[in-house]
Amino acid sequence: MADNPEYAAYKRRLARILAMYVVGLCVALGIMAWAEQNGLSRQWLGPIFLFSTVMIYAAIGIYGRTTDAEEYYVAGRRIPPFYNGMAAAADWMSAASFISLAGGLYLQGFSGSSGQPGGLAYVLGWTGGFCLVALLVAPYLRQLGLYTVPDYFSHRYGGRWPRLIAAFSAMLCSFTYVVAQIYGIGLIASRLTGVQFELGILLGLGGVLLCSFLGGMRAITWTQVAQYIILLMAFLIPVSWLAYKQLGNPLAPLVYGKQLQKITEIEKTLIDSPAEKQVQAEYKRRAAEYEARLANVNESVRRERAAAQQRIRQLKAQNADSARIVAANRELAALPRDEAGARELWTRLMHESHERSKPLGGLPPHAQPFAGDPDGTPEERQLFDVSRRNFLAMIFCLMVGTAGLPHLLTRFYTTPTVAEARSSVGWALFFIALLYLGVPALAVLVKFEVMQSLVGSSFDALPSWILQWAKVDASLISVSDVNNDGIVQFGEIRLGADIIMLATPEIGGLPYVVSGLVAAGGLAAALSTADGLLLTISNAMVRDVYAQEIGHHVTPEQRVILSKFALLSVALVAAMVASLKPAEILPLVSASFSLAASAFVPAMVLGIFWKGATRAGAVAGMLAGLGVTVYYMLANAAPVRALLKLAPEPQLWLGIVPVSAGVFGVALGFAVALVVSLLTLRAD
Repeated sequence: MADNPEYAAYKRRLARILAMYVVGLCVALGIMAWAEQNGLSRQWLGPIFLFSTVMIYAAIGIYGRTTDAEEYYVAGRRIPPFYNGMAAAADWMSAASFISLAGGLYLQGFSGSSGQPGGLAYVLGWTGGFCLVALLVAPYLRQLGLYTVPDYFSHRYGGRWPRLIAAFSAMLCSFTYVVAQIYGIGLIASRLTGVQFELGILLGLGGVLLCSFLGGMRAITWTQVAQYIILLMAFLIPVSWLAYKQLGNPLAPLVYGKQLQKITEIEKTLIDSPAEKQVQAEYKRRAAEYEARLANVNESVRRERAAAQQRIRQLKAQNADSARIVAANRELAALPRDEAGARELWTRLMHESHERSKPLGGLPPHAQPFAGDPDGTPEERQLFDVSRRNFLAMIFCLMVGTAGLPHLLTRFYTTPTVAEARSSVGWALFFIALLYLGVPALAVLVKFEVMQSLVGSSFDALPSWILQWAKVDASLISVSDVNNDGIVQFGEIRLGADIIMLATPEIGGLPYVVSGLVAAGGLAAALSTADGLLLTISNAMVRDVYAQEIGHHVTPEQRVILSKFALLSVALVAAMVASLKPAEILPLVSASFSLAASAFVPAMVLGIFWKGATRAGAVAGMLAGLGVTVYYMLANAAPVRALLKLAPEPQLWLGIVPVSAGVFGVALGFAVALVVSLLTLRAD
């Protein structure tokens, strides 16, 4: 097909459309910048960015609508490698990559601590994973001409159980992933428009549904190409602007090392600062107070509620201002109502206070290789080993998980040939690298900006963006005068990972139009991934479960219609879960990679490269790998441990954090699949 004149003309037409789209975006951005300089209110700029970008995606979705099964599931298998690579990159650079990755590097430094794997683990793991996709999986799956990942397990192993387990696993890991994306959508939409978080979710979700509901993979592919251009511009413009502002050179990846050296010197000054030590002492006192409450939880709950009720009665007796009474009532309502809730809350606050009582507010030195010291005391050597172990475990899970993610592998079913599937993986890696090379630089530049501009300023002159982001979600940012000196200390600033990228223009003092562009980029990243994930879940439900187990006689067109309604239902359930704010984006996404790695990769790789892999071995390996991964995550989740009245401290194996549970799942999955296959080889 590569030598087909019609195919060549098709690619030339696509190139012209892409060029016009890029020029149009640049012109529109210039108009917005001109309008801001001429007095257009920020209250208008945000909604304009939100609705204009969503309408672009909706228009593509409406134009690409289809009921043809080949078009809906695999875009007619006629997407050129260049565009498929761009779409795969957008599918890949989810809210975790665009919104949270720089935040992870800001908070964890390059290699983290004993309990944090470090920001570079995400960069290395996610990038390296595409090498595994190109070498181990994508060309072989494309050669079979299938539609979904469960199709492969059905084709290779036969029978119903490999397909059903694969379908269930696809739904599980994709749902975990999509909840994180929808949370990011709500975060951005509420910040741009000023509406409540839950309403922001619904606004953004409309754009997702118009693309994936109407046109399936056909519409999603071209929407993701459009979204990639927006998110790339949204990343490169602020990081280049910040680098030019601080260093006089917009090539951030080449020059940010100078700021890293300055941050190291500033960190040494902060560690020795008397004011910072006062903040640390206060957090240590708070940790001791929570620890005392936990000694007798029931009595502490009763005492706290009685004190809060007494404050309300006093305020009413004094005819205090209504705002103070309302605030006191909110404090009473926020108190835990039972022993289990109190234990979970106070345990978490005690750990947070312990962390913030450490130097630098609990953050590791940014350029620190690993926590601890390989030549220090036994405790320091153990800390070093655990930190390094978590770093390597996270890289492993992300790399192997990349090779197993169903929504990503389906992306390579859409190319015309096997060779072009391999080529599109290379293009995807190139487009991802364009962004990933700048992520460490952005984290360093933002941290330097915070240390230089925010630390040491007066609480009376805090920038407005702090209050505005706190209104969106109070867990995203907190700046409080802990030592009561009226001056902002580094230990008094708490920023969530999900805010660093989105607030970068405001932290760096850039025009608000750049803030709108960054938010639009974050929205594009979240929407592009949510599209693919929802399609994967609905296809698994309808094509791989319903059509095979119940509705044997449904036509391809009926399958497409059922898939659309399943997609709508899943989107609404995911939105409901996301509105509960179950966790930050990065941990949720990391967990989905561990699930995908343990469920799919052992049986998939053995099936591709070893003829001796049997159906029984695949089933046993998938169940064992997924089972141990899910168990390890749930057994160490704080809400689960509180519900089962277990000790609040997680019981870690080899010190590995729960999101990296795929290390155990993949190893066990390979071992079980191999052993059971050898035992049942003759039977099959």
